[in-house]
Amino acid sequence: MNKVVRVIIAIVAGIFAGGVVNMSLITISGSIIPPPEGAITTTMEGLKASMHLFEPKHFIMPFLAHALGTLVGAFVLALIVQKNKVKLSLIVGAWFLLGGIASVILLPSPVWFTLLDLGLAYIPMALIGGKLGVLLSAKKD
Repeated sequence: MNKVVRVIIAIVAGIFAGGVVNMSLITISGSIIPPPEGAITTTMEGLKASMHLFEPKHFIMPFLAHALGTLVGAFVLALIVQKNKVKLSLIVGAWFLLGGIASVILLPSPVWFTLLDLGLAYIPMALIGGKLGVLLSAKKD
């Protein structure tokens, strides 16, 4: 298979897999940590209006969704590409970081969460996912 085509497939597969993980965790988050009483979580406007009701525990699942989605996406990419696994995993990390930045713009969150989320959930997790892919590939060889 052409190297460029393989990289493109890996990027798309990584973004898709990471998106599935992210959305799955977001979807089940309310059943794991119920939203605060009176919070409207079904619309963006409701979330914005209810944000003051959220406690730190309510940000655990969104952070895990962002971090694990990026980690899995980068890992999937690293399993598919043959070279430059860690460098290419940063493409997936950058994609999800852009989504995180958009999320912060559309849905303001506490500063501590914004810093934690943007600082740790994307690029560091992409690097870890890429390195895990390298380790797994090394074990196969």
